[in-house]
Amino acid sequence: MSQRKSSAQTDVKRRVSFGRCLFAERSRGFRSNWVVDPTTGTYTSNLPTPTGIASDPALAAHGVNQSKELAEHIATLDPPVDVIYSSPFYRCLQTLKPTVEKLNGSRSEDKKLQVHVENGVGEFYGLARFDHPSPATLDVLAKHFPGGLAEAYIPVIRPSVNGESLTSLHDRIAYALYHVIQKLDQDPTGPKTLLICTHAASMICIGRALTGRMPEDPSEEDFKCFTCSLSKFTRRNMPEAPVEKQHIWTLDEPENIPFVDWRGKGVKGGWDCEVNGDCSFLEKGEERGWNWWFEPGLEYLAPKVTVATYGAGGSHIV
Repeated sequence: MSQRKSSAQTDVKRRVSFGRCLFAERSRGFRSNWVVDPTTGTYTSNLPTPTGIASDPALAAHGVNQSKELAEHIATLDPPVDVIYSSPFYRCLQTLKPTVEKLNGSRSEDKKLQVHVENGVGEFYGLARFDHPSPATLDVLAKHFPGGLAEAYIPVIRPSVNGESLTSLHDRIAYALYHVIQKLDQDPTGPKTLLICTHAASMICIGRALTGRMPEDPSEEDFKCFTCSLSKFTRRNMPEAPVEKQHIWTLDEPENIPFVDWRGKGVKGGWDCEVNGDCSFLEKGEERGWNWWFEPGLEYLAPKVTVATYGAGGSHIV
């Protein structure tokens, strides 16, 4: 595991002590389904959804059970989780609910954890001529998860309602991670462990953006994402550096994602994947794995990307 300087040795204004561990989970578990008419862009669900959005279903009973098993496991992690971020979709927040309750059970009232709802790690929708559904607003979500959300938090980036190419998805995830990690680097409380709750496609991209490893064939099965699986990333031992200047994403041009130099390097110094899609804590183990072969029109979504090796002693792109 990469070691960082102790808080006693680190200048708070340039703190980079965050990031001993980052856990990413595809934790939406089993859920009900929806369909979309590709000619009209109309989404319909086979069951009513809590938020009234067809593509925003609740977990099925098995998914709820998985979320409870996941919570028991997360409560044993060392170092313990002290920051939580999530996709804004209901199923992710529902999956996190037992975890938040479990972790907060041993915390004082003034140190209770809340979930930071970040659209930048939200669901992937492919490019379309119509508008895809947007997730529920924070006001709506707060009614379903009272007291559980950090309501003052403002998301770093929001995906375009017209969908994304696969390249844009990777860059959106990298941009979101860059700014989330930078915010935590500058946090004077010195958080150590971040938990991110997301979806299958986004979880794969998180692994690639953190490690810097972008395969030439984007459908390569590199980062696992079974339902309620958990992956662990540890920060590489990089020298401290001043905060980099960067263009900021704006809602006026959602498809224009500012450049983050992550390919071949990894976001904010790079991370190593120590645990890849662990399901050992789930009674039924690995279920419903996903990769890009399930996505139609992959060649259209993902133009070829040039790759290179990097870093003596670090991981290598192959």
